[in-house]
Amino acid sequence: MAAMLEGRSPAHLIIAAPRGFCAGVERAIRIVELALERYGAPVYVRHEIVHNKFVVDRLKAMGAVFVKEVSEVPDGVPVVFSAHGVPKRVPAEARDRGLDYLDATCPLVSKVHRQAQRLIESGRHIVFIGHAGHPEVIGTFGQVPSGAMTLVETEEDVAGIEVPDPENLAFLTQTTLSVDDTAAIVAALRQRFPAIKAPRGEDICYATSNRQAAVKAIVPRVEKMLVIGAPNSSNSLRLAEVAEREGVPARLIQRAVEIDWDWLGRPRTIGLTAGASAPEVLVEEVIEALSERFLLTMEEQEHVPEGLTFKLPRELVA
Repeated sequence: MAAMLEGRSPAHLIIAAPRGFCAGVERAIRIVELALERYGAPVYVRHEIVHNKFVVDRLKAMGAVFVKEVSEVPDGVPVVFSAHGVPKRVPAEARDRGLDYLDATCPLVSKVHRQAQRLIESGRHIVFIGHAGHPEVIGTFGQVPSGAMTLVETEEDVAGIEVPDPENLAFLTQTTLSVDDTAAIVAALRQRFPAIKAPRGEDICYATSNRQAAVKAIVPRVEKMLVIGAPNSSNSLRLAEVAEREGVPARLIQRAVEIDWDWLGRPRTIGLTAGASAPEVLVEEVIEALSERFLLTMEEQEHVPEGLTFKLPRELVA
């Protein structure tokens, strides 16, 4: 036993909570699993169901086939649309081909889609705060006519945008943004366009806000921060940014094998969290890897459980 402990320095691990899967991710993954049970393999999925390689690979092993477009789906097999949402043209194409499709769009993203449609119907131009090229942004822009929305990515962008009628604007946001960055962009929009209409409720989803708040709560006590999530996961990237902004070096990793031990060094305290698409098994994997390198003590941040669930499609649970 003494030989096993030799060379390991003590470290205290503070695990953020809440972390990991949110209700929208759990619902999307379950839709694919139930579709495989109901229809049998293969079930096609347009784009990654969620942004996590571990999750995608597990579903592939069960019989899911991931494609970029509906045109790649053979006739006569079901297709699932990812949690990030899709432009209107995508379900229309599936219907035209007579494909059975299941929409795994997160209900909170669907809420933004409905808001966009209502605002356009009321004659307003929308300023959309989000990241260019992200699937959620593409899906939301695909809900409204071309030219009906203007994308803003940064506070600096606000000064340069041109809109048809400054007195008849509204803004919406991607659901997985930095709470602090978005607040700054909204403040800039309101300063330039005082009449701009805000959404009825917060567009940034509860899970994104909660996970960022959890990181803020622990970073004053840690020297380094590890965030489990995919490099194309917006909400995971924001968690690392939150830590860095608070002055704590942070690294985004997909699996324990990606830990840069030279970068991590020998800190006395380490923070750990996981993005909304990362399963808890990956948190356990990282803890095990840290335990092999450190004499580890652990604590989980106290929190109120989220407890939110979303209904599954009726055709899968009937």
